[in-house]
Amino acid sequence: MFPGWSVRILSLLAISLFLPTPLLAEETPQGTDVSGQNFFEILFSGGIVGFLILFVLLALSLFASYLAFEQTMALRTKVLIPEGLSEAVKQALLAKNLQEANQVCRNQPSFLGFVVSNGLQEIDGGWASVEKGVEDTLADQAAGLFRRIEYLSVIGNIAPMVGLLGTVTGMIFAFQEVASSPEEAGAAQLAEGIYMALVTTVGGLLVAIPSLGAFAIFRNRVDQLTAETAYAAVHALTPLKRRTSRSSLVRAEGRPEPGNPQQGTNHPRASRPEKD
Repeated sequence: MFPGWSVRILSLLAISLFLPTPLLAEETPQGTDVSGQNFFEILFSGGIVGFLILFVLLALSLFASYLAFEQTMALRTKVLIPEGLSEAVKQALLAKNLQEANQVCRNQPSFLGFVVSNGLQEIDGGWASVEKGVEDTLADQAAGLFRRIEYLSVIGNIAPMVGLLGTVTGMIFAFQEVASSPEEAGAAQLAEGIYMALVTTVGGLLVAIPSLGAFAIFRNRVDQLTAETAYAAVHALTPLKRRTSRSSLVRAEGRPEPGNPQQGTNHPRASRPEKD
């Protein structure tokens, strides 16, 4: 998504630098004409260090573009929360068919399906255990989604540092050349080294800004989908909550539960007074 812009902008920058640069048209004090320098000549003027720095920035940009595309495809509602899954599980539980409810979750593997399936595994412990299982699974799955998009934040923080490293390295090379020059240094002599140094700074910012923007968007998207999944899971498991509440009420009153006539025989009204 957004990090793809950085690749296109870097490509346009590279193409534009192939053309002669009017600002470098005048000759240096040594009589070297730099007006025809293109991007690769400026790139290699920094030596192997400058080339490696820009290569790292390009690799970070491509990786960020891949992550953005992958998360755009993965963080979709129909992928994580399949339509009809919550209602199908609810209907199966209303029919007291736990096996069918589990089968529905297995047939549609997804964020919601995994959460509901883990909640159903805790049914023997009552609604409190089911709710705890849902919460734990939600937290674990959301953390997994966050770990994936966290790489965009890492790239957004590393890229400016890599660009700054290239800038400082280029400045060192430029002033080293001036210091070793036997003649008096001029502005034109410094221009080439500074220009090469600033290219890495621009490259770092072009990678970092879209990456951090994409990270913020995907982070909010994960929060939203997690909340929607929690709501859908509770909706699907509502029959279990109602059944647990009804059973608790029956036990509190001492009445037999449906299908269990032996329960409640100790209730005062269930015993008959002894005859003298």
